[in-house]
Amino acid sequence: MRILLVEDDALLAELLEEFLTDQLHIVDVVRDGEAAWLQIKTLEYDLILLDVMLPKLDGIRLCQRLRSHNNSVLILMITALDTSTNKINGLDAGADDYMVKPIDFPELMARIRALQRRRGTLSPPILTWDKLYLDPATYEVRYDSKMLRLTPKEYGILELLIRHGRRILSRGFIIERLWSFENCPEEGTVKAHIRSLRQKLKSVGAPDDLIETAHGLGYRLKELSQQSLRE
Repeated sequence: MRILLVEDDALLAELLEEFLTDQLHIVDVVRDGEAAWLQIKTLEYDLILLDVMLPKLDGIRLCQRLRSHNNSVLILMITALDTSTNKINGLDAGADDYMVKPIDFPELMARIRALQRRRGTLSPPILTWDKLYLDPATYEVRYDSKMLRLTPKEYGILELLIRHGRRILSRGFIIERLWSFENCPEEGTVKAHIRSLRQKLKSVGAPDDLIETAHGLGYRLKELSQQSLRE
């Protein structure tokens, strides 16, 4: 999940970014509303964590601007203003949910999951492709019942490939979905992760070409056999 965190409190922003990254989310951080507006026009986000009291453009006005431009991204407002009026103002501006500081991190994750369920974007219990099984809830990956131990980026690439099936994913697309804007790597980094992922898959019995290279375009999973499709 790609998240834009809009928070001018540097310490809180750092803590939230670290926590959400540990949950395998991709997090971009900006410190004011205008910077957030420019960022949203540049990249597509699944969720915006939006502080209300912001420099240049406050959270309420940014939320109103997004909704007036028919942007339906999930918005969870966070604020130190603990009154029913402030909550009503936030929800009326178009926010999907509202949390009051100090932020309880487990509650934050529960609210994010609730928003995903409401939007119908919560990950299915198990993702499969032939003998490959991936559990988004536990980050466990198995091939033919054999456990694979993957790095977070290898896991993220494999999840993207399974979710998109036979669609070719460019290196640029993979970078956009799995790296933050500030830590954007060279495309060769993706190539190195793909190489490592293939080696690990091969070590548990997967075919060499389970991850196919579409030269000059990107990567996709090998087409399922007719037997696998019937099963």
